[in-house]
Amino acid sequence: MSSNLAGRHVRTQASSIIATTIFFLVVALVLTGLTAHVVATMTRSANEIDDARATRAARAAIAAFSSRLSATTTDNAAWDDAYNAISSAAAADWAYENWGKTSADYPLYDGAVVIGPDRSSVVSAYAKGKPIQPSVFFGQGFYQQINKAAESRQAPVVNFIRTETGIALIVSQAIQPFTVEGELPKLSVLSLYKDLTSEVLGTFSDEHELEGLRLAAVPEAGLLNTPISDIGGGVIGHLVWPSKAPGTAVFHQVYPYVAAAVIILLMFLGGVLLVGASEARRLRQLAQAAIFEANHDSLSGLLNRHGLLALLEELEDTHVAPPRLYLVDLDGFKAVNDAWGHAVGDDLIRIVSNALIACHPEVVAAARLGGDEFALVQIGTAARGEIEETILALFTEPFKIEGRTIEVGASIGAAARDGDVPPLELLRRADMALYRAKANGRGRAIEYDPELDRERQRVAEMEALLKSAISNGAIEAFFQPLVSAATGAVTGLEALARWRTPAGNISPEIFIPLAERCGLIDALGTHMLKTSIGHAKNWPGLALSVNVSPVQLCNPEFAAEVISLLQELDFDPKRLTLEITEGVLMTNPEQARRSIDHLKQVGIKFALDDFGCGYASIGALRQFGFDRMKIDRSLVSALDQASNGADVLRATISLATALQIPVTAEGIENTRQAAILREAGCDQLQGYLIGKPMSALEISSKLQEHAA
Repeated sequence: MSSNLAGRHVRTQASSIIATTIFFLVVALVLTGLTAHVVATMTRSANEIDDARATRAARAAIAAFSSRLSATTTDNAAWDDAYNAISSAAAADWAYENWGKTSADYPLYDGAVVIGPDRSSVVSAYAKGKPIQPSVFFGQGFYQQINKAAESRQAPVVNFIRTETGIALIVSQAIQPFTVEGELPKLSVLSLYKDLTSEVLGTFSDEHELEGLRLAAVPEAGLLNTPISDIGGGVIGHLVWPSKAPGTAVFHQVYPYVAAAVIILLMFLGGVLLVGASEARRLRQLAQAAIFEANHDSLSGLLNRHGLLALLEELEDTHVAPPRLYLVDLDGFKAVNDAWGHAVGDDLIRIVSNALIACHPEVVAAARLGGDEFALVQIGTAARGEIEETILALFTEPFKIEGRTIEVGASIGAAARDGDVPPLELLRRADMALYRAKANGRGRAIEYDPELDRERQRVAEMEALLKSAISNGAIEAFFQPLVSAATGAVTGLEALARWRTPAGNISPEIFIPLAERCGLIDALGTHMLKTSIGHAKNWPGLALSVNVSPVQLCNPEFAAEVISLLQELDFDPKRLTLEITEGVLMTNPEQARRSIDHLKQVGIKFALDDFGCGYASIGALRQFGFDRMKIDRSLVSALDQASNGADVLRATISLATALQIPVTAEGIENTRQAAILREAGCDQLQGYLIGKPMSALEISSKLQEHAA
């Protein structure tokens, strides 16, 4: 009995041991399974996190690549010299010297193409310094990009495109003045492209930790990839690279220890957790860096436009005092780039950025909006004008860069957020104020006022009225007599534009500058020339003088258009004198000389108008071969105001006489002035004493009276 009990006890213990063993075996198997599942999950997650990081890095590499080429294209397209050169007869040579030849070994782009305003003619096209045919080299998708980029103020158009040599990034932008005022004619388009070569991909790999990165036609099994699409959205290639698979690498290293013991397994799990935490921390740092790059300017370290708008939106949700926004534009920065190069310009941008952010304690943020334009956000109770004075004071002394003394100024536009003004509207208001500050002479600070918007609306309405007035002939030609100083006989007439409206007369000092700004001056000039010649044909024997805007004379087509008009109206070119001011001699002397020489060949004469109120030199008078010099009315009126007015006037006329240039005096209002001018040697007189500007009918009547 006792043996049976002992047997049962042993069996019970055995069963208990077996059960415990099985239990622990099951527990061990479950723990092993759970551990294996956790390890596998973490391994896969680590791989996926790194793969996601790598994919974002590949996209960031493409974005940075696009941004660099876009910035290069904008620097070359929004350039006054480029705009003037591409509009000239030497466009092809200029484009080759500045872009085509450079493409042979320039690291920022491999080729440059300039398409003319008609969207089809090729002005210049070079790849690696050698000429190409764009339609063949890029295919027809190239012209879709050109058409899209052809408008002024259009941001660069960025796309990948398949070429004869592979896949390239191409950026296109209209060639336009650095500062666009008013409407522009159809523009040529500059396209810069950069091949996706192994060297470029190597740079991507080094900068963004994408080892083994290469270009493939289709995705490859087992490799990560990012598609590359063209302008039509079609995939033309893939960036492919192997996954680093950090989780798998770690698992292979610790696998023997996992099989050896639970402790080692736990240590392994702890190690994996540490690795995961480290990887997550690294990914968080990468994400934070990406966010920083998306909201900051890479050159200055300041906020960019996106970051500025985001900050202003955040301030909307806080209870701090409403912010004030200041836009600061550097005056003369382009001259620094032209004179010293972009490297010095970049150094200047960094110096100015550091100075602006620290200029006042209430400036809580600064941004660089592009080029040489900055923005400051102020929160506080500083007196109105205090911040502006502080900013302007930064530019009173020149900057020192590598031994160079560089002087730049600043124009400021300020706007305060009142009510629920959204950030974009606040930025627009500050920009309106900045535009006015620059228009008022630069080096100024202007506060936004609603009157600026109303004035802009009035200008827009005036432009529409002016365009209509030109087209329907509402702007008339009036004529002021030019008489011989010796005989008093009428020898010629000067045509003057007059705009009469039901609301009253509009001064030429208003509508002529407006026509120049909004691109209507060529149409206005053609209308005045045609109308004046039409009337002058009824007054045989009299010379006709017509004022020409510097904008007209700088138009390469101007000379041909004038000659064509004279032929159409059968008017003797020798009767026509075109009057120009000296401003054109400084803005574009080469084009002015070409136009003047071309027109003088057919017999047209040129008079330098308003001499004595500007900076025209003796050299300019000789160089351009003027047929007549018109003394500005300010010198004539000085005869009645200044004690030395007569001496200055005689000296001016003596200068013209020495150069064998006849002189016309305008603005004569009394007989004393006329007598002094005759005595000084002036051969032609003009002014209210001689006759006021009159309509064509009144001129005809006056001429008939003189004839009688």
